Amino acid sequence: MTLWLSGQLGAGKTTLTRGVLRGMGYTGKVKSPTYTLVEPYVISGLNLYHFDLYRFNDPEEWLAAGFRDYFNPETVCLVEWPEKAAGLLPVPDLHIRLIVEGEGRVAVLSAGTEQGKRCLELLRH
Repeated sequence: MTLWLSGQLGAGKTTLTRGVLRGMGYTGKVKSPTYTLVEPYVISGLNLYHFDLYRFNDPEEWLAAGFRDYFNPETVCLVEWPEKAAGLLPVPDLHIRLIVEGEGRVAVLSAGTEQGKRCLELLRH
């Protein structure tokens, strides 16, 4: 599953990822991958990768980093700043846009695949 996380600096993309990991039962430290570019997590045998592409200056950097192999049917990939790899990332199952509104945030979710549509349906119930 691929999730794109969009929003301005400070919108809460890493905080949302931390919440997802906590909800999945992960109890370790969750840090921003701004400098490492990717942070791997293993939860009950599931490989989850948290990417932060903010520092990319050219979409080709995504290819040069060798990240393509992380995106496969056995992994979950959460990608902050997906627009920095424009046109090279797989279509997201879910695209989550975080919008700052006063002291809070609004999350706008859209599905890019059938799997994403099923997830949105589950969230509605």
